[in-house]
Amino acid sequence: MIEIVDLKKNFGSKEVLRGVNLKIKNGEVMVIIGGSGAGKTILLRHIIGLMKPDKGDVLIDGVSVPKSSTAELEKLRKRFGMVFQSGALLNSLTAGENVALPLVEHTTMSKAQIMGTVTEKLNLVHLRGIEKEKIANLSGGMKKRVAVARAIVRDPEIILYDEPTSELDPIMAHSIVNLIVHLKKHLGFISVVVTHDIEAAYKVGNRIAMLHEGRIVETGSPNEIAGSSNPIIKRFIHGEISD
Repeated sequence: MIEIVDLKKNFGSKEVLRGVNLKIKNGEVMVIIGGSGAGKTILLRHIIGLMKPDKGDVLIDGVSVPKSSTAELEKLRKRFGMVFQSGALLNSLTAGENVALPLVEHTTMSKAQIMGTVTEKLNLVHLRGIEKEKIANLSGGMKKRVAVARAIVRDPEIILYDEPTSELDPIMAHSIVNLIVHLKKHLGFISVVVTHDIEAAYKVGNRIAMLHEGRIVETGSPNEIAGSSNPIIKRFIHGEISD
């Protein structure tokens, strides 16, 4: 379980997170929605320990992320995979080399074992046979899938997605949504999906949390969020919200 407790983060005089409270259960897909600048990505960075809060805590199965030592934090991060908004792929490497990178850097696996695992993960995200393709030759949707394959290559318990459908056309965005659902069914890890795409949120989430002005204003199932009477959520759903 991931538990976020009264999390606060300021940048100078700007309050970004103003007391976030959220529990994410084992095996579920939690979608965090909100407008641009609402603090969604900052929240993800706190969950994985890339940032430390000014106040509050993030607990992974009861272990505090911000209070962990460097060695403890490294151990915790082995349980995570992360899909960055930009993909963060290295254009100088092939698709297979990008996916292999975490195994090369953090394991003692043989080259044959690494390539076998890379092929397995690329097949899982429906990218069979592209190991030797240069990143520059891939479409936006294929790059996102390579980024997902890299995120799951070490069999994480928790995967974080930062705006997985951003910068994609509707067809490619739909394919990434289907991929997240597919992985949820087949791998069963905790998924935290940050997005402003409400249609994607409805399709992938077990629960949805609305982050607005640095706080979670409501959490519920997709049906509960769709039928919410909260004016903040209603404005967001109809595309009228501005952060």
